[in-house]
Amino acid sequence: MYTNREWVLAKRPAGEPSMDCFELEETETAALTAGELLVQTWYLSVDPYMRGRMSDSESYAEPWAVGEPLNGGIVGEVVEAESDAYDTGDLVTGEGTWAEYSVMDAADVTAVDPSVAAPEAYLGVLGMPGRTAYFGLLEVGDPSPGETVVVSGAAGAVGSVVGQIAKLNGCRVVGFAGTDEKTTWLTEELGFDAAINYKSTDEYQAALADAAPGGVDVYFDNVGGPITDAVFTQLNLDARVAVCGQIAHYNDETVPTGPRKLPQLIAPRATVQGLLVGDFANRFGVATEQLSEWVASGDLSHRETIVEGLSNAPDAFLGLFSGDNIGKQVVQVTTET
Repeated sequence: MYTNREWVLAKRPAGEPSMDCFELEETETAALTAGELLVQTWYLSVDPYMRGRMSDSESYAEPWAVGEPLNGGIVGEVVEAESDAYDTGDLVTGEGTWAEYSVMDAADVTAVDPSVAAPEAYLGVLGMPGRTAYFGLLEVGDPSPGETVVVSGAAGAVGSVVGQIAKLNGCRVVGFAGTDEKTTWLTEELGFDAAINYKSTDEYQAALADAAPGGVDVYFDNVGGPITDAVFTQLNLDARVAVCGQIAHYNDETVPTGPRKLPQLIAPRATVQGLLVGDFANRFGVATEQLSEWVASGDLSHRETIVEGLSNAPDAFLGLFSGDNIGKQVVQVTTET
């Protein structure tokens, strides 16, 4: 038994969440049953999709229950094991809770190899965001060499990987991001051909026309809103749109009027497809193997914004909606041993 601190959902938000939606409680860890592991959290993932889990409206992710612990991806160390699959001291990743310790089923975790990348990378480029980028671009976007790929939210955990995979596939890549630091990172370190700071210009269509004079063949949408409206005006014939996220609307209390832009899909005969990475679960191993090879060879760069301390997990989550992070936002819960 270990004393454990864990975050629970105190109430459902109306509009943008605030700190009073979260409550930090102290509990005791439960005794393990056969097949279970007790994992001490090193790093905790916070992700934009979690905003939907704070609401009780219908969504693709199961809502969190008020008064119950919040859950998400973690990387941690096995401190107790009722399974022959893992030993104490092993590093694993899987779905845990916003807590110092999580009881996890050994069948639902995977091993972390720190010789490939730092442990926190298994919540980003080698975790759910990396797999989302891999399948979303290659399966839904289906890019060909020489085509132009545009990515919104390009400096985030998913978008930054999308752009690099597109470059590895011989594409021209344009990204939208919210600061000059981010756009510089995209072009100078990740190899994007162009990047647009959407906060320093209101002329999205003109900026995109300059950055992608040949039009847009693949649009990977993490954001929605006026950026997407602008991209729709410049889609090429047979363009593909992968709708991964709509963070511009996650805190809206009313559904924006629409769909106003659908007429712009007619002439290019564009295909728009929603993306859920869970649909590719039976092929996660393929994606992780390829992503690991790219990371190990230096072909795929990654960056994590690390917020220290479990007590700061809600702040790290809320910071996603103001664009505080570059790359993957994670919370360091325990100092690595």
